[in-house]
Amino acid sequence: MSDTQRRVVIVGAGIGGLSQAIALKTKLKFHNFTIYEKESEVGGVWRANTYPGCASDVDIHWYSLSTDPNPYWNKSHGLQPEIQAYWIALSRKHNLYPHIAFNTKVVSAEWDNAKQQYTVVVEDVFSGKQTTSVAHVVISALGIMEAPNMPYEIPGIQKFKGVSFHSAQWPSSIDLRNKRVAVIGNASSGAQFVPSVSEDPSVKIVNFIRTPTWFTTRPHIPYSETAKWMFANIPLVMFLHRAWIMFRFVAPLHLNTSDKAIQKTTNRLKKYLLDNTPAKYHAHMIPDHPPGCKRTVADSGYLKSLYRPNVALNFDGIAEIVENGIVTKTGETLPFDVIVYATGFVGERYPMHVRGLNGVTVQGYYDAHGGPTAYIGTAIPDTPNFYLINGPNTGTRTSALFIIEVQVAYILQLIEPVLKGTASSFAIKATPTDEFNDKLQEGLSRSVHVHCFSWARAKGTDKVFYASPWPGTIWWWMLRRPNWDHFKAVGAEKWVQARRSKTAKNVLKCGAVLALLWAYRNGSAQRALWQATTLASGYLSQFGFRL
Repeated sequence: MSDTQRRVVIVGAGIGGLSQAIALKTKLKFHNFTIYEKESEVGGVWRANTYPGCASDVDIHWYSLSTDPNPYWNKSHGLQPEIQAYWIALSRKHNLYPHIAFNTKVVSAEWDNAKQQYTVVVEDVFSGKQTTSVAHVVISALGIMEAPNMPYEIPGIQKFKGVSFHSAQWPSSIDLRNKRVAVIGNASSGAQFVPSVSEDPSVKIVNFIRTPTWFTTRPHIPYSETAKWMFANIPLVMFLHRAWIMFRFVAPLHLNTSDKAIQKTTNRLKKYLLDNTPAKYHAHMIPDHPPGCKRTVADSGYLKSLYRPNVALNFDGIAEIVENGIVTKTGETLPFDVIVYATGFVGERYPMHVRGLNGVTVQGYYDAHGGPTAYIGTAIPDTPNFYLINGPNTGTRTSALFIIEVQVAYILQLIEPVLKGTASSFAIKATPTDEFNDKLQEGLSRSVHVHCFSWARAKGTDKVFYASPWPGTIWWWMLRRPNWDHFKAVGAEKWVQARRSKTAKNVLKCGAVLALLWAYRNGSAQRALWQATTLASGYLSQFGFRL
């Protein structure tokens, strides 16, 4: 099979899929790939989440590609329109649009072991027409925020006669002026749009809170025109600024999970909550779980908005939803015109059918292991040439884009032999996958992540499938290069031979350097060269080579 016949399919044109596509073009000079995107534009979560106040929780210079920095960000934390525009601009810069099939969802990808390729079925979301093609590599860039979570467990959710929607599906035509608005949930999304929407005093908001959450300050600091000019024109200034942000996130080599450290954080965040919320809410605002068990929410104005007369919190619990509003568990009926569900996303189910060897499917593998499970969040046993971006347990306390870039670089190393035609496939073995996850879950069992009900745990209370017990530095180390012994290679004779040749060349180079050093030290170049050559010859014989 010639190199030009090799094909890569990327599922999803969010930031993970676009990052992978850019790397294919710039790092491997590979162009025979297709990105299937079920929506009509790139951007993923930044295309979908258009609610007022939507912004990055991480400093924006750290939440952008290291290969494509932007000196013109307006604030320390980017707003959704600005971030979306950044990814559209990158897609144009790298000429990705010709590679993207919009309004097309991937129905299935099934591995043909005899042909060493996937049969990929896609469907036009408007016509329903299905088409079939083949791919030698499939990269899933669906992420964990692909499917909004609607709380159908609340009785009567379908009865409401007013306008209702999930925050990730915010209608562009919605006009909330003079409306009574119920907001269910106060995590990341709710905490961003409540202060923005409530700036209009005619909008009356009641925020229903089932479980209080921890907040930390995250002000959006504007960049001056001078700072932007310096980033754009003075060498290293933007690089050093980004490096400083990165250092704050990834410098720790371990996470301090001692009782003393947790208590110190608890006291600090408790003080922040009590100092910044109305006294009437103090009895309800302090979570009963340790900080970090659920995602700590970035406060960029939410707590301050609670002092507004048109914003109220309700901790009574929701008994049911009725035609004209919400009935609380105290029996009170509250009328509303609009209900906004800020209730997160479904992360437990893999939204696409992928079948590998021996009938193994991604969701079947997840189910067999008690929830989403993968090898370093990237590969799954018995699914050759299939890789995940933002896979299970990649939720570290750093920039998601940092983890994406680390994964993309790792995946490139795994697929390069396939794309060059020196190997047919690589599949991660079951034993190293199990060993990795045993170690991961053992670390999580001693962490704060097992002390609360969370969407990031299977069924809310079982296996932790999103968070990681390690800092970003550890992830970078684990993914810096593949441990090829952990993978089963097929059709890789040329690749194995090339690796042996490379090893031989490296040994010869080291032997030559050692010989010269020895000669310099002892004044006997001939004797040193003979000893170095003997050593190198003995080592090379292990790989079937002779000098």
